[in-house]
Amino acid sequence: MTDTALVIGGTRFIGRHTVSDLLANGYEVVMLNRGNHENPFADDDRVTHVEGDRTNERDLRTAKLSADPDVVIDCVAYYPDDVETAVDVFADVDGYVYISSGSSYAAEEIPKREGETPLRDCTPEQATDESDETYGNRKAEGDRIVFDAAEEGVNAMAVRPCIVYGPNDYTERLDYWIDRVLSYDRVVVPGDGQNLWHRAYVEDVASALRVVAERGEPGAAYNVGDRRALTLEETLETVAAAAGVDCEVVPASADALAAGGLEPDDFVLYREYPHLLDTCALADLGWESTPVDEAMARTVAEHRAAERDGGEWDPGRDAEERVLGVKETL
Repeated sequence: MTDTALVIGGTRFIGRHTVSDLLANGYEVVMLNRGNHENPFADDDRVTHVEGDRTNERDLRTAKLSADPDVVIDCVAYYPDDVETAVDVFADVDGYVYISSGSSYAAEEIPKREGETPLRDCTPEQATDESDETYGNRKAEGDRIVFDAAEEGVNAMAVRPCIVYGPNDYTERLDYWIDRVLSYDRVVVPGDGQNLWHRAYVEDVASALRVVAERGEPGAAYNVGDRRALTLEETLETVAAAAGVDCEVVPASADALAAGGLEPDDFVLYREYPHLLDTCALADLGWESTPVDEAMARTVAEHRAAERDGGEWDPGRDAEERVLGVKETL
């Protein structure tokens, strides 16, 4: 008998790849979402779409009755109340997986480990706040709700991705850097280029969600990220190799950036203190990471076919040219 998975979300990025992974592994899939985005599975008879709002308990219960799911993967639980409702509605499924975040960690440690590195606190005000500043707080509170539900017998687990990249990435964070490498033969990176913000290839996140739903321990959280973490300089070199282009990566100190009126934080995916997640617990379940060269090749190929350029993250090429001019005089 074929297992059924209910994916809350399912059409944009992580959810879209999760549906594809589930289908590739023999599941029938029901998607619950508001139908605001194009459904890439509209012509696939293995996928059923239930229109509804995940913040509405009645819609969740309707989707559950429609799907009778074996597992539930919750891609769009952004507030603690969302998770509280979900662990109640899906208390009797074989596996409920909540997508948390590496930003739920409070302490700057290398690496950040599940069950060891402290999580962020979450005040009542933060629990309902809509700003980016409280995202990690809200995700951490969702983790605690999952842990409490497991104590009550719910097969609930959390998966904590770091920065996710890959095909169909609507955030366009990595698209900015890919576009730079494809467009110019010299690209400025802030600092010495060795800053590290751990990333996770989206197909690996999708497979992690399935693996945890099938084999995870209730009440556990699992970090997910590339098994080989790249510095920013290595990232651009990997992009260039995947694209088959030559590109000189030019590190620029804060003083050099100032010549262009720039600061290190003006560059997306820059982080002064390294952010690295330990992924051993997930690997112990049998999960495997795609080699980064292969993951980047797929990402670059899809970028070339898409219309994304990461323009919203662009600090200004004119400003970068001034920085490059200063570097040439040093």
